[in-house]
Amino acid sequence: MNTREQFIQAIESASSSGDSATTLQSFGLLSQLTDKQLNRVEQHATFYKLGNRQQLFKQGDSVNNFYLMVSGRIMLSRTSSKGEEKTIEFVTAGKIFAEALMFRKQPHYPVSATALEDSEVIGINAAEFRSMLRESIDTCLLLLGDMSARLHSMIHEIDNLSMHTGACRVATYLMHNTPKGENVFKLNIAKRIIASRLSVKPETFSRILNELHQQGVLTVEGSSIIIHDREALALMCIDDD
Repeated sequence: MNTREQFIQAIESASSSGDSATTLQSFGLLSQLTDKQLNRVEQHATFYKLGNRQQLFKQGDSVNNFYLMVSGRIMLSRTSSKGEEKTIEFVTAGKIFAEALMFRKQPHYPVSATALEDSEVIGINAAEFRSMLRESIDTCLLLLGDMSARLHSMIHEIDNLSMHTGACRVATYLMHNTPKGENVFKLNIAKRIIASRLSVKPETFSRILNELHQQGVLTVEGSSIIIHDREALALMCIDDD
């Protein structure tokens, strides 16, 4: 199966209607593109199928594409000069990443992208997409709106990391990532990676979970965290004293 056939199959399988344009429009950055523009995007797209722990790109690789997550989960991380790895973000299905690099003169990816499970990703040629933007002011404005919303979200994230304790960050993470109406959080990601994402040491993350267990707020059973007292956990998200 060639790349284009893989791309078509992936976006059709992700769409209940089987319409590739409908699927592409489900991604915020592309949601307001015309049918002609969507078809042009499709012509310059590449499908990637990644296995667990397989890298999509490494920190320092040349920037060629930005990416749409069709399925799975990808970790964006950065390695310091001392060899220390910091988890920047988890990207899940329906999200877009590396799109801001289209407008920077920086020619290399500042982070690495690694699949945390079997994942499907669509790469969109950044140079071609940028060329298309030059032809439509309206599309540029829509893109700015989408990126502004993401910037606001990142500012909130910085505030959360800098103004709140580790226990508050762990509680917030559990609350936001436990499916609505359920009380079980699946540890599908290694604890050390979650700890890095929350800017706490792995041992601190484990200590916080143990303290919450002793308080009767939750229980850790194998690869699951069972939340017994959502109200107490919610209070930790806002009470930092």
